[in-house]
This record gives sequence, structure tokens and C-alpha cells, in this order.
Amino acid sequence: MSRICELTGVGSIKGSHIWRSGKAKKKGGIGTHITAITKRRFMPNLQRVKVLIDGEVRYIRVSAKALKKGMVVKAPKRRWTKEAAAAPAAKQG
Repeated sequence: MSRICELTGVGSIKGSHIWRSGKAKKKGGIGTHITAITKRRFMPNLQRVKVLIDGEVRYIRVSAKALKKGMVVKAPKRRWTKEAAAAPAAKQG
């Protein structure tokens, strides 16, 4: 499963981790130097949320930023219990 927000389409972003050595000039050194650069990826903060879409309840993966903006209508809580659902069926049988 790809790490992409289903609402905004936000995905991972490329970046790099820079390794430096030496002491800064401000601190009395001769300056810092880059010794290596390695690739890395910044992943979006995806959350699995139960959402109401076109009258249907389903799970989607949404970024935390989209949740904060209020772009998602969360599904209502279930109100029925197993005992209440089983009681009418027992009366008929």
C-alpha cells in the first residue's frame, strides 16, 4: 500500500542527511566541512480513519494535516448492541 493521503494526494518527499565534521569558526575552529550526503525520505503522517463517504462508512488513509483542517467527516458511532439486535429475532422464531 502506497503512503499517499487519499484526500490531498500528499506523498513522501525526497531529502538528504548531511554529515559534517570540524569545529565552527564562531567557536574557535577552522570551519565545518561536509564529509558525506546520504539520501532520505520524509513520510507523511498518515492516519487510518473511519469516514462517511457518499452515505457509506469505510476506512481511508488520511494525513494528519487534512484531519486538522476538518476535510474529513468521521463516521457516527454505533448505537446498537448485540443483545438488542438479537431480541427481535428471538421473538419471531
